[in-house]
Amino acid sequence: RALPVVEATGGQVLPGVGVRAQVEGDQVDITSPRYAEAQEWLSPALSATIAALETEGKTVVVVSRNARVIGVIALRDEPRADAKAALAALTALGIRTLMLTGDNARTAAAIGAALGVEARGDLLPADKLAAIEALRHGGTVAMVGDGINDAPALARADIGIAMGKGTDIALETADAALLHGRIGGLVSMVTLSRATLRIIRQNVIVALGLKAIFLVTTLLGETGLWMAVLADTGGTVLVTLNALRLLRYRG
Repeated sequence: RALPVVEATGGQVLPGVGVRAQVEGDQVDITSPRYAEAQEWLSPALSATIAALETEGKTVVVVSRNARVIGVIALRDEPRADAKAALAALTALGIRTLMLTGDNARTAAAIGAALGVEARGDLLPADKLAAIEALRHGGTVAMVGDGINDAPALARADIGIAMGKGTDIALETADAALLHGRIGGLVSMVTLSRATLRIIRQNVIVALGLKAIFLVTTLLGETGLWMAVLADTGGTVLVTLNALRLLRYRG
């Protein structure tokens, strides 16, 4: 539309709420409806419009200038193409999935229903952190996130996993990263990790088993020292070959 873009200065993030900057000497805020409502900026008619948009699964942000609302913007994040299949695969692996989002509860419910996953909305960073803390009492928790608001929860989870195209702070906080940004990569990560642990257990059993057998037979005089050394070397070869089977893994 060839509209002029006015430079904004003094930009700052309002954690879990929105952003603020100075535009032509005025303070412009782009925030969540909850924040705008708490500031008593919304009229009943505008609140009704926002509720209707959120019911459609859209995230609404309120634009205000000098504490006066000048408009709203309705956005909708579409699920990644592989998200539904990946979440179903995780469920098949015995993993419970839960969506934690700062988006409003109505939007979260709409997206969650489409993906077949439990969803909790209207969460600030502290709320996500509290949710992770509560979940950890029931078992090991992995947190997948990509934003600034996810960083505290990523750090507190047993395993933090960042999306490859996420913010720098999320990537630095996480224990691992999905470089291609595909949710399906999470399934591959889980299956590869489980296969690796299975082979480690097999190798430990083989290595300790051989040592135990030849320790007993050597003490009983059934085998000589050179045979025990040869068996130890052979055990190393066996566990190495067993580990090399992971090279055939295709996620």
